[in-house]
Amino acid sequence: MKKLVTAFAITLLLAGAAQAELPSATDTSVRQSLSSGKPTVIDLGARTCIPCKKMAPILESLSSEYRSKASVLFIDVHENQAAAEKFRIQMIPTQVFFNAQGKEVKRHVGFMEKAEIVKELRAAGLK
Repeated sequence: MKKLVTAFAITLLLAGAAQAELPSATDTSVRQSLSSGKPTVIDLGARTCIPCKKMAPILESLSSEYRSKASVLFIDVHENQAAAEKFRIQMIPTQVFFNAQGKEVKRHVGFMEKAEIVKELRAAGLK
């Protein structure tokens, strides 16, 4: 029985690790990303919103895949209402794209497929 409980606990831990989500970005991490010389996408949403939940694994994948070439950030607007005001968010999820100079170049409201995010990052200067 003890082995079964241990195996179950390990399975739960692995499942949790596989579903790791990006932490909600801080003002400092946003400033650092926008001044990094890399294109940036900031997804503003909430962990409780269904389309936002569907985007979480996409954002995590992009963050890992393009770590040295682009910044991929998530801000939970329920935790950080000041960010929602700063970025003038009216609906979630909203993706805000910035070029390598930190200038906003595009906005999209709603769920966004991985390929579309990559396309917009390329338009913002991803190499």
